[in-house]
Amino acid sequence: MLRTAAAATLAALALGGCTMLDSQPTSGPLKVVSDTKLPGPFVFPESVGCDPVENVLYVSQFGGKELKPAEKDGLGYVSKVSREGKILEQRAFTVTMNKPKGIWVQAGRLWVTDIDGVWIFNTNTKGGRKLDLPGIQFANDPVVVGNVLYVSDNRSDQLFRVEPADFLAEGIRPKVSVVWSKAGINPNGLYPARDGSLVVVGFLGGKPEEARGISMMDAKGNLKPRGKPIGRLDGVYESRDGSLLVTDWNTGSLFQYSEERGMETLAKGFKGPADFCVLGDAVYIPDLPGSEIRAIRLAR
Repeated sequence: MLRTAAAATLAALALGGCTMLDSQPTSGPLKVVSDTKLPGPFVFPESVGCDPVENVLYVSQFGGKELKPAEKDGLGYVSKVSREGKILEQRAFTVTMNKPKGIWVQAGRLWVTDIDGVWIFNTNTKGGRKLDLPGIQFANDPVVVGNVLYVSDNRSDQLFRVEPADFLAEGIRPKVSVVWSKAGINPNGLYPARDGSLVVVGFLGGKPEEARGISMMDAKGNLKPRGKPIGRLDGVYESRDGSLLVTDWNTGSLFQYSEERGMETLAKGFKGPADFCVLGDAVYIPDLPGSEIRAIRLAR
C-alpha cells in the first residue's frame, strides 16, 4: 500500500517537471546552485506545498503580529504563490483558519493541518471541509499514502491515520485512529519513501537531550530508527538515491542525510526552517520566525 502511493506521488511530481532530484540517475552529495529569497510578502509561513500540475506553490501562513503557533485566533490562511514568489491569491480558500501548518498537494486536492484537525480542499473549485482529530494536540504534517492520510502530532508524540484520505464529500464519514503514541519520536515531517515505508522526522524542545532523529515506519506501523538523534527536525524529502533532505531548527539549516555520509549541510542562516517542498531543481523552504521563503536550487 505504501509502495503504491509512493510511486503515484513520484509520477505526479514527474508530470510537474521535477527532473533533478527524482529523475537524475547519479547519486552523491548535492550542492547549492543558487539561494534566493522570494519577494512575498509572507507572514510567519510554516509550510510550502508544491503543485506539480499547476506549477505553483501553496503557502500556509499564521498571520498576525506575533508568532503564536497554538493560538486559535482565526488569523491564518493559505496563499497561492508563483514559483518566483508572486502572490497569486492571498487567501486561496475563503474559510477561517487559525495556524495552518503542513501542506500536502496531490491530484487536485490539498490537505493542510490546523491545531486540532485537518482541512481538505479542491484546488479547482476551492470547496473545503475540516475534519476534527480527537486527541490531537498540535496537528503538524499531513501526507497521503494510497487511500490513507497520516497526520503527525509532535507535541503529544502521536501519529494519526485517516481513512479514506479524500473525505471532501459531506457524505463520507472517515475513520480516525492512532497508529502509535508515546514512541519517543515526536513526529513532525512525513514523506513516503521509495521502499514502501514512511519517513518520519522528529521535533521536541531545544535541549541537547531532547534531540530527535529520523525513523522509518513500515506498512504495519513498526518503527525503525535511521541513525542517531540529531536535532529539531521539521521538513523531510527523499531523493531518488535514498538520501534525505531535512530541515533542522537546531542548526538553522537544510541538510542532506545518508547513512554513508551522515549530515551534509547545504544551506544555513535560517531562524526556523520549517516544512518545505521540492519542484524542479528547487527546494522551497519557509523560515517561520523570519517570515520569508527561500528558493534553493540544487545540483550534483
